Amino acid sequence: MVKPRQSRSVRAGFLHYALFVVLFLGTTWIFQAFLLPRIVEYFFITQFKPATGKPLVNFRGVYASPSAEGEKFAGTEVRKEYINREYIFDFTDKPRNEKEHGYTKAASEWLARAPKLGEDPIILEPFGFIILSLDIGFLIAVLLTLILPPSIGLMSAKVEEAIEETKAKIRIQTGFSEEVINTLVLRDEELAKLDWRELSQVFRYVWERTMPEEQAASRRYPVRFEEAFTPDMDPTRFRREVLDNRIREHFSDFVAREIIDTRAAQDWQQNRLRLVKALRLYMSHHFAEQYSNAVTGLAYGGAALLIIAIGIRGLKFIPATRPTLILFAIFLEFSMLTLLAFTLFYTEAEERVDKMLKKMEDAARGQLETLEQQSRDIHRLAEALEGGTTELIRRRVEQAITEYLTSDDSVRRMVAEEISQKILIGIREVVEAKTNESKS
Repeated sequence: MVKPRQSRSVRAGFLHYALFVVLFLGTTWIFQAFLLPRIVEYFFITQFKPATGKPLVNFRGVYASPSAEGEKFAGTEVRKEYINREYIFDFTDKPRNEKEHGYTKAASEWLARAPKLGEDPIILEPFGFIILSLDIGFLIAVLLTLILPPSIGLMSAKVEEAIEETKAKIRIQTGFSEEVINTLVLRDEELAKLDWRELSQVFRYVWERTMPEEQAASRRYPVRFEEAFTPDMDPTRFRREVLDNRIREHFSDFVAREIIDTRAAQDWQQNRLRLVKALRLYMSHHFAEQYSNAVTGLAYGGAALLIIAIGIRGLKFIPATRPTLILFAIFLEFSMLTLLAFTLFYTEAEERVDKMLKKMEDAARGQLETLEQQSRDIHRLAEALEGGTTELIRRRVEQAITEYLTSDDSVRRMVAEEISQKILIGIREVVEAKTNESKS
């Protein structure tokens, strides 16, 4: 038989979180200190630079429209006499004053001045963009720890845990054994290497468990397993085109999606660069299920903060020349809505509509399979009642019920005998009805 794969899941510990925090804060600081000023500077210059006339001159990081002689001093520190102060874009971390430089700003401020921006210069603070930097740092930390091995990578360990968690959910929802589950989620390359006889036993079991009721009640099945899965049949194709569809129809589309996504995550275990497959499993079958309400709440909280900021701006408590607080609220709400959209994108539709009922149904289906199997046995028993087997079956039914009760009480013994007689009478009536129909 196919042996279950040993779990490679590593629980996230202090080392995982410490490394994630270091990567998160490090990339956030690099982006905020070095990349963000250049990005904002490029945006303002390309949007508000003069369309005609003299081009802007670079005075050691300060782009400004030059005075009559100012072009000669390009590359030097900006001074009042070098610029005409019509266009000024200063995104450096140096303080400026009116007497020496021709304009005023603090070291922790950025300044942008252009006719399209109004008469007064726009003062921005890097603090207004901290949310964007945190988003970039968090995204990079997630991707890097998803590539790192599970022993040190936080997201790798989380995905490994999600794989084992999803397998456990599939076992509960289907009633399949661990061996069957591991075969269903096995990578195509590994599945093709398994022995055909061993694989056939597992596939046959899944085939019989997912037999449609109308076929199970029929004396002649339209297609037998031996006819569908032959030695020359590609096992990966049979699993994908036949078993996956039978599981989808017998259990639910959600269970089939769990199996397919777990199978795809097995590819990520072999190649850590297949990040999309790992993210889909983690987001769809772990994050979206546990944190969807929290993400929705954060999105509403960000919207509330944005409404307050815009309201304060409307009351003129925030001057138009200092929109830092507005930018902070906008980026915060943007982050929350992006996270909400990402969560909804990976949320299964079935989960959103009727998640609780479907999971209860899937969890109970494994128990119902046992009852259905007993019903099939009774049906085959009725078909077998021809000739001299009646008395033998009566004794076996009586013995089985008596053993089940496991009591010496005469009352229970009589109940067992009475039940066996009722079953035998019912079976005889069915046989006699079939015999009369055949004679007529």
